[in-house]
Amino acid sequence: MTSPLQRIGFMQGRLSAPVDGKIQAFPWEEWREEFPRAKALGLTRMEWTIDQDRLRQNPLTTGAGQKDILDVSRTNGLRIRSLTGDCFMQAPFWKETGRAQATLIDDLDLVIASCTALGIEFIVIPLVDNGKIETADEEETLLRVLLARQSSLAGQGVKIVFESDLPPARLAQFIGRLPNETFGINYDIGNSASLGHDSADEIAAYAPRILNVHVKDRVRGGTTVPLGTGAADLAKAIRMIEQSGYAGQYILQTARAVDGDHAGALARYRDMTIGWLEAARR
Repeated sequence: MTSPLQRIGFMQGRLSAPVDGKIQAFPWEEWREEFPRAKALGLTRMEWTIDQDRLRQNPLTTGAGQKDILDVSRTNGLRIRSLTGDCFMQAPFWKETGRAQATLIDDLDLVIASCTALGIEFIVIPLVDNGKIETADEEETLLRVLLARQSSLAGQGVKIVFESDLPPARLAQFIGRLPNETFGINYDIGNSASLGHDSADEIAAYAPRILNVHVKDRVRGGTTVPLGTGAADLAKAIRMIEQSGYAGQYILQTARAVDGDHAGALARYRDMTIGWLEAARR
């Protein structure tokens, strides 16, 4: 049986200084250093992040960068199984038309090809904030573009998982329009709590489609806060996710350390999550 620690990973950047004061951004100056820092914490999984800014310079999307990523991953025993595409939220192709849309779809194809080259299995597309689906036309555009890539995604071993602010029944309806072999849901515990959703309702609505989980805490209607200090009932959510049969990873997308001790903060959150996973097994 896989130990709880082996199932826990972290969002890239959480072991680096924040970039331009943002809670999440690709850590250009420190990305390589995060690998040995993660190894020191016993973490074996990372979720990559990629922004629209300098997307084609990100190590993920260049041949030399991919070689560096593979080398440093092997050296430190760390696997990158998932990627959060903040680029899609920052510049959503489903909200554009014409040449602008075509350019962003080219970016999508580049990210998919890059993930294939690195063995990354899950691409998280955030349908929140600037990426929120606001019209039926936007939803149809999103589905059309992604369904056109279904067979190539399956052939490359890549799955698209959506992070969404839709209520449970509506999200279940949305994901039901997409084949489960290639598409699923990224369940973000903190985001759901911030929106006032009940984890029991969510998991009952679409548990079989959950393929990736973000561990986070947020205040109701507000920002990310340290685990255990917000509106999320993390013990309940993790227990219900586990009882649904989920056997995947838990990515720490947690609040940043205010004192600069990013490794210390992540170690605390790691231990808290191990505790919730162990309790869920009892």
